[in-house]
Amino acid sequence: MLQESVWRLHRYLTEHLTVAWRVVIVDNASTDGTFEVARSLEETLPDVTAMRLEQKGRGLALRTAWSASTARVLAYLDVDLSTDLAGLAPLIAPLLSGHSDVAIGTRLSRGSRVVRGTKREFISRSYNGIVRTVLSASFSDAQCGFKAITKPAADRLLPLVRDDSWFFDTELLVLAERSGLRIHEVPVDWQDDPDSRVDIVRTAKDDLRGIVRLFGDLSRHRVPVEAVAEELGRRPLAPAARPGFRSQAIRFAAVGGASTLAYALLYLVLRPLFGGQAANFLSLLLTALGNTWANRWFTFGVVGRLGAVRHHLQGLVVFGIAWCITSGALLVLHTAEPHASPLTEILVLTGANLVATVVRFVLLRGWVFRSHRSAPDPVERPADSTDTETRMELIK
Repeated sequence: MLQESVWRLHRYLTEHLTVAWRVVIVDNASTDGTFEVARSLEETLPDVTAMRLEQKGRGLALRTAWSASTARVLAYLDVDLSTDLAGLAPLIAPLLSGHSDVAIGTRLSRGSRVVRGTKREFISRSYNGIVRTVLSASFSDAQCGFKAITKPAADRLLPLVRDDSWFFDTELLVLAERSGLRIHEVPVDWQDDPDSRVDIVRTAKDDLRGIVRLFGDLSRHRVPVEAVAEELGRRPLAPAARPGFRSQAIRFAAVGGASTLAYALLYLVLRPLFGGQAANFLSLLLTALGNTWANRWFTFGVVGRLGAVRHHLQGLVVFGIAWCITSGALLVLHTAEPHASPLTEILVLTGANLVATVVRFVLLRGWVFRSHRSAPDPVERPADSTDTETRMELIK
């Protein structure tokens, strides 16, 4: 596969790419003779380099190769070339022009054409949904093996990325977005590799641990994303005008209806796996996170990543208060009338939920999303006068 992929890539770059380029094959601790093939390609083809690492990890391979590179734009492709190479020029063009700092191929756009199994499709969409909900990310596809980044952005962000495995991509993108960098998305044509050796279950567990760790790092301000924005010259856009009270109330009701439906579906899926109580808690927690994200953007018109972690933490507090109102009302009823009928319980819970809904709206409007911090004017980035070179990393 490696030899065929490199020949195909080399031929495509020679025929279609008008800027200087170099292909770097990164072999990280393979034991099947891959590096010998890579060295043979290095000796046979011009502008091809082989690199050998003694430790595994896609993130480690990218970190090592990109840190050593002198190219203005760095890109990487999975060795199986599952992504159609026709997407390569649109991927690097906005980086070469200075419009964007990072570019990613996305398999989840309407313009994408993807061939893969239902299981992988479900896992991919679920994972990216969790990333968008928990980490407040706006990019659509965190793990497509088709990405590019400018050298200045890579040099500043790579020391901040702690993961050296599959979560590397997600962490890099989240930190780039939180730093105010512009991420360009390219819909791609992508075909699943049936011979992929990726351990899906283990990778999923590692990625979920990575999400929890990164959420904690960001919420405790352990990552200096503001300093990166200052150094690289990007600023958040000025926020749009805040919707009026009537519009907020209508939008809040719409989000609440969608959250209720999402809760019911999650509960039905999770109950057979975890039992009633655990399924109820997980469903409430996930819908609370999604509810805060939707109200942040849709109801109260807050844009950008600034304060997103704080908003989610405050949203969980609001969720806890609302939950205490409903559970407290039921506790008071059972204390006053131990043998209350189901109809009475429903009437009490309905009233308590109405009160809880009003309290949530008031707290979200007056506390969580009370004000918008205006952003400084954007700083223009000077043009780079150096020669243009693009480096492609093939990860094996």
